[in-house]
Amino acid sequence: MKIAYIASYFPRECGIATFTEHLIKAVCGGTDDAPEVSVIAMNDDGQVYDYPPEVSFTIRQNHMQDYLDAADHVNTSDVDLVVVQHEFGIFGGESGIYLLPFLHRIKVPFLVTFHTVLKEPSFLQKSVVREISRHASRVIVMSRLAISFLEDIYEVPADKVMLIPHGVPDFEKLSIRSDVLPEALRQRKVIFTFGLLSRNKGIETVINALPAVIGHHPDVLYVVAGKTHPAVIRHAGEEYRESLHALVTKLKLEDHVLFVDKFLTEDDLFAYLTHSDIYVTPYLSETQITSGTLTYALGAGAAVLSTPYWYAKELLDEGRGQLFGFAQHEELGSLIRNLLDEPEALDTLRSRASEYGRELQWSRMGARYRQLARKVLSTPRPASVNNRPLPDVSALPPLNLTHIRRLTDDTGIVQHAKYGIPNLKEGYCLDDNSRALMMMLMAQPHRKNKENPDLLPIYLSFIHYMQTPDGNFRNFLSFSRQYLDEVGSEDSFGRTVWALGYLVRYAPNNSYREFATELFHKSTRHFAALEHLRGRANAIIGVCHYLGYHPSDEGMFAVLDNLLQPMLEAWRNNSNEEWRWFEKDMTYDNGILPLALFHAAELTGNEELQTIALESFTFLENLTMHRGYFAPVGNEGWYCEGGDCPLFDQQAIETMAMVLLYQQAHAVTGNRSYLQKMFTCYNWFHGENALRIPLYDHETHGCCDGLSPAGVNRNQGAESTLAYFISHIAVLKSLEMVTRQEKPVKTAIITTTTGMVSKIS
Repeated sequence: MKIAYIASYFPRECGIATFTEHLIKAVCGGTDDAPEVSVIAMNDDGQVYDYPPEVSFTIRQNHMQDYLDAADHVNTSDVDLVVVQHEFGIFGGESGIYLLPFLHRIKVPFLVTFHTVLKEPSFLQKSVVREISRHASRVIVMSRLAISFLEDIYEVPADKVMLIPHGVPDFEKLSIRSDVLPEALRQRKVIFTFGLLSRNKGIETVINALPAVIGHHPDVLYVVAGKTHPAVIRHAGEEYRESLHALVTKLKLEDHVLFVDKFLTEDDLFAYLTHSDIYVTPYLSETQITSGTLTYALGAGAAVLSTPYWYAKELLDEGRGQLFGFAQHEELGSLIRNLLDEPEALDTLRSRASEYGRELQWSRMGARYRQLARKVLSTPRPASVNNRPLPDVSALPPLNLTHIRRLTDDTGIVQHAKYGIPNLKEGYCLDDNSRALMMMLMAQPHRKNKENPDLLPIYLSFIHYMQTPDGNFRNFLSFSRQYLDEVGSEDSFGRTVWALGYLVRYAPNNSYREFATELFHKSTRHFAALEHLRGRANAIIGVCHYLGYHPSDEGMFAVLDNLLQPMLEAWRNNSNEEWRWFEKDMTYDNGILPLALFHAAELTGNEELQTIALESFTFLENLTMHRGYFAPVGNEGWYCEGGDCPLFDQQAIETMAMVLLYQQAHAVTGNRSYLQKMFTCYNWFHGENALRIPLYDHETHGCCDGLSPAGVNRNQGAESTLAYFISHIAVLKSLEMVTRQEKPVKTAIITTTTGMVSKIS
């Protein structure tokens, strides 16, 4: 058995590195068939370490490609199992999101140990933990409270979570090296705290407690051992340590406080703990789910005093230690005095701690990890199926337009949002209100809650307000309803024509259809002036929908042909054997171009249009779907012929265009596989993407604005949210259609009043 561990690692001075080093020794120790070890070590920014030979690969924390390369390393190096030591801060991207592509890419099972489980996670933190847990073979935590958090907050199944406590060395087998101790400790009553320094450690609480203690026990010395946390050094330098020194000076405690500014080895730590009378963890917040320092102190048989953070309350239960209030230095001082006054009470605490600590020895914890690893490897993994069946309609999230209504006022839909709250400063745009009009039309058959306000009149009224007297359209409107441009973009013009054509075709009543027809015809005089392909493509789709309702309008067929010709000319001028595209670069909203040709081909039966649509569609598909999930052309530089295709930034409208493209390709060709790929694209919104993180927010029912190299843009504006719901409804429609087609046809034979036999299906 070969196990690869991904974590920070010795000699990096970090709690996770120490834990991983000890865990590996424990898993491998005491057995004849010890697992082979490979370590994938996480390097913090700009740091390089002299690693031991078991480190086979290193990852620079904030270089996403390193994670993918590390996954390939695992897949080609006979690794049987990966063990992840998870702490948000050691992995790259926002909330450590870069770990997800690594875990999705590896082909072997993995276990994860969560060193932090937050009670109130952010959207992204919660999403990361849920995604890791969903794919992990087992999830390991170190406290019972962490189990309840995972079950209740993160919805991780109870049978997937396992409690394996934090291990401690077998201190009874270690020799006490008094030579590592400063001379100042000898013949003193020592109060001890160790660990990486940061403000939340609350060291000042102990310092403030000392004057009252020294009055009764003048030989007390408080030892604070440990370097300042590297993250604190980067952002604030030694400001916290210096403030502690200043407090010591202010209270005239220079002879009673000793700072040991170094990272303690296991031997060092045991020596300090053995020579200490009392160990204190004075953390300032309850939100700590585990603590290696506290576990080590208990394991060494120390008399422990602690603030009641989560892990301390659990570990020190049943009289294994004593608790005092957060930042309550007077209470702490009283506890210290009482223990120093009563040696028997001190010995009782030590005895209880030592007895419990024997149950936490690394050898026992390692055996539990080893046993779990063998169990996972002996359990067959589900076969990977590339061509998954289409899901049932009930598998889709319910259609909830709460966020759409939140963004919409009596003027229109607001363009942007800050997180899930409308950003009124940015006003409105025609683009979004046109999409909103089309989305509401698509949603009409699926709106179960009919008492909700119908937003169609608002969006159509906005479009009317933005149309200029000559039939063109403005795009931007301030929140105070002031026009911000004289003429909008060709994209916004084309998208509005699309929405109006769609309304003509699918209007809920004649009033809407007549209004849409009037606005549509008024705009047609500007079709010939369109210069850009995407504006033309959007307009083509709108004209096709219009002709779907008015198939005998010969004049509009001529308009359609005029719109198509520049697209065909662009294809002939720019495509070649290797580059099957309309332009020499692929920019944004790429799926719209072949989508327009598919619509025109369906309407006209023109084989050339269908051929070009298929070839350009296939070229786009090969570029964006080859990873097994949808990864659109990123907006960071776009993709030029002969160049590299950028992965980020990824926008929701790209996904919407591909969903609609697959839907239309299926309508034209009848190829069933397009529906599965359509669903794959739609799942970009639900986490099947380059970062393996969902963009649709089940709490707000909005959609995040996109994927960036660092993570998810958490703003949930109109464009992204509408792109999600248009995609959602398109998938819903296709799944319902498939369900109807596959449903057995029931035929009843009846006799009519004329005596003729009829069949009703």
